[in-house]
Amino acid sequence: MTGSMQRTVGLGGAILLGLGSILGTGVFVSVGIVSDVAGSWTVLTIALAAIVATFNGLSSAQLAAAHPVSGGTYEYGHRYLSPGWGFSAGWMFLCAKSASAATAALGVSGYVLGQDAHPAASVLVVALVTLAVLGGLHRSNLVNAILVALTIGTLTVFCVTGLPTVGERSFGSDEAPSLLEGTALMFVAFTGYGRIATLGEEVVEPRRTIPRAVILTLIASALLYLAVAYVGGSSLAAGPAPLVETASGFGVGPIVAFGACTAMLGVLLNLILGLSRVALAMGRRGDLPASLGTVSSSGSPTIAVLIVSILIAGLSALGDVKTTWSFSAFTVLVYYAITNLAALRLPSEDRRFPRAISWLGLASCASLAFFVESEVWLGGLGVLLGGVVLRAFTRGLAGK
Repeated sequence: MTGSMQRTVGLGGAILLGLGSILGTGVFVSVGIVSDVAGSWTVLTIALAAIVATFNGLSSAQLAAAHPVSGGTYEYGHRYLSPGWGFSAGWMFLCAKSASAATAALGVSGYVLGQDAHPAASVLVVALVTLAVLGGLHRSNLVNAILVALTIGTLTVFCVTGLPTVGERSFGSDEAPSLLEGTALMFVAFTGYGRIATLGEEVVEPRRTIPRAVILTLIASALLYLAVAYVGGSSLAAGPAPLVETASGFGVGPIVAFGACTAMLGVLLNLILGLSRVALAMGRRGDLPASLGTVSSSGSPTIAVLIVSILIAGLSALGDVKTTWSFSAFTVLVYYAITNLAALRLPSEDRRFPRAISWLGLASCASLAFFVESEVWLGGLGVLLGGVVLRAFTRGLAGK
């Protein structure tokens, strides 16, 4: 007999889960990348990215309330658009979040070993977290709450101790700051709100709780990002560990490094768990090789975990946080463009927000995706085409 999930998660719990998925690589790595690109426009860039994230978060929230299943836009695309759109969403999600996970691994090695990228150490970090996942380690709600508290505490220490000297690190006037590229890169830092959207079967009053949790989580995240950017100023340069040098200047470097590592290890663990489950679902449906859709005797999708981890390790070996983060930005923007397309197909009785919200989300994602570096979005389109070819080959072998 198939049971249903118990509705035990309230508004506070949903917000904690959202913050646990958002705070990590976004604040400890991407703020440095964005400040390097946007310069004096960094604070405005963060605000714009939060607005874009709100459009997309509300589209995701109403889809989750109307169709409360695991799989996110992979499932919404199948249901409201077509199997091809669903596959494209799932494939781009795997690529986007694998790149985010690689950035997290590079960030951990950067905060532990110094500012330079350490590809070998990053691959080792991925391997250790993968072994933990295969051994049955999951990120419980209690662990998530502890990690969120540590992260917020770390950022509070950074901001409070750095505030008296903030004038020394004011953003300079750049020759050609890129507001829209910075917005595209910063958007990725907010997309952990999707974790809230997957709680449809577990949240008390999901139609009311999920949208409120998404909005409040985005507000809290934006405030933390803005505070870090304001205090860090022009010293936040792109690199695996942009906050360390600044924090060391006012005596809290080790505290920030410790908080950054715990946060990003939690994000990496969460991403390997989530990505392997999406690969499992796609393997079962025949969109990826069937071997990915199998579960071992231990109850874990072992093959899916290993393949996802190999992909993350390969991206980590690039050793360049801007490349991995930019690739994540393009692919996740494509993913959320499909999310908004699906939301536009919701019947009126399931719609919680005006259609204009989804139109704005679609327009912002479709346009911002092409403001990352041309090599990145061309590569992203190539990856999407490769996924379509792989799906056709896989389904052909299966006779579908």
